[in-house]
Amino acid sequence: MDTILKMCSISKYFGTLVANEDIDFEVKKGEIHSLLGENGAGKSTLMNVLYGLYQPDKGEIFFEDKKLNLKSSKDAIDLGIGMIHQHFMLVPVHTVLENIIMGMGKEKGLVIKEEKLKEEIEGIAAKYGMEISLDTKVSDLSVGEQQRVEIVKALYRGAKLLIMDEPTAVLTPQETEELFITLRKMADTGMSIILITHKLKEVMFVCDRVTVLRDGRVTKTINTKETNELELAKFMIGRELSAMEKDSVCCPGGPVLELKNLSYEMEKGIKGLDNISLKICSGEILGIAGVDGNGQKELAEAIVGLIQGNSGSILLNGEEIKGKSISEIIKRGVGYIPEDRHKRGLILDFSVSENLILKDYYKIPFRKKLLFDFNTINKHADHMIEKYSIKTPCRNSEARKLSGGNQQKIVVAREVDKLPKLLIAVQPTRGVDIGASEFIHQQIIKAKEQGTAVLLISTELSEINLLSDRIAVIYKGSIVGEMDKNDFEESKIGLMMAGAN
Repeated sequence: MDTILKMCSISKYFGTLVANEDIDFEVKKGEIHSLLGENGAGKSTLMNVLYGLYQPDKGEIFFEDKKLNLKSSKDAIDLGIGMIHQHFMLVPVHTVLENIIMGMGKEKGLVIKEEKLKEEIEGIAAKYGMEISLDTKVSDLSVGEQQRVEIVKALYRGAKLLIMDEPTAVLTPQETEELFITLRKMADTGMSIILITHKLKEVMFVCDRVTVLRDGRVTKTINTKETNELELAKFMIGRELSAMEKDSVCCPGGPVLELKNLSYEMEKGIKGLDNISLKICSGEILGIAGVDGNGQKELAEAIVGLIQGNSGSILLNGEEIKGKSISEIIKRGVGYIPEDRHKRGLILDFSVSENLILKDYYKIPFRKKLLFDFNTINKHADHMIEKYSIKTPCRNSEARKLSGGNQQKIVVAREVDKLPKLLIAVQPTRGVDIGASEFIHQQIIKAKEQGTAVLLISTELSEINLLSDRIAVIYKGSIVGEMDKNDFEESKIGLMMAGAN
């Protein structure tokens, strides 16, 4: 198989930060090659170098045996390198056809009749089994349909190598399966595809080879047929994963959280939450599955008091908390791991020790009369750093100087250590490495086993399946289905996530 791309000794630095260091990476014609690694491993930086968005500080790039000197993404596109970003680059108010030909100018011959353009584009889509409606506005398309438009747009521009950045992050399982069928058809006709991902299951399912990055360096390039998920995880984090210990039996106590017909109206009359009723008991994890943006954020924020529901009831241990202040809800035993740790979970300019007492700084033993007891605060920080394996130069280091995984550990430690009656965990492992994810999962399981009721909100079905005792599916602000963990079927949940229950 011929090699279409060679990146030799690529290095890229941002000040003192090493994003890429002496990376060798090659892609063959007609293969799906995964670039695997956790957030911050250097995947996106390397691909932005290939796509002309960054210039390398060192190294050379060869495409179809020609040395490249890319100054912009236009240079890459002109050579046949396409990139589909995680957040699509489409104009919602324009039609699919307008989005595909936008910016092409006369070099694609816009003087040609529209019928001929449509025929050419529909031919490209049909070749790979994709259905698209050229006269439909992009705003009326599902996320999966928008992604198909992006693929056809890249192919219409003559892409020979297609870079896909976390392409399944916003897809249902069915849309993911359809995408993989399309990618395989493309590879079988000679197209080369680079799949940027951190999902091991996807790598093993659809990719021919995988290159693993850790801390900006290549740790392994291997055929997927010659490896497995556990080995790839070891290449990613540098050690073996420990087995997840979880009781298979769920023995919940009495109801801790009850939502009754909770609704929340956003701007312009759009319902963020629509008549939601749920119950979670002590010692139980209820997982909320759904495609991002279907009311998960609003559900969590309504329970913790960040937003006020328009109607309905929120009962904590039988007492109404809807309309209560955030501080009052916290005092009643609610822990909250927010979706955005920077915006809601931490004060980045505060030290590790200060962030660990953000919700308790005014209480004994951290405060005596009007003064802080720094001796107690420091002892508490040292204890928590050790107990929750927070890697930090010292307790006085600013939170912003820690890795994403260790920042998240601070939030998890603070919320879990107090043994809350209710723990709301929203995307608890988003943007953290496998090792930190594993640790966070263990803490959630421990909280459940000690009697905490856990509401787990995640777009990762594997995480929902791993941790939950029951699973509910949210779609457009409504709960559209609920099932026991033992009845978990990815295809069934996927249909619910798409609103086709």
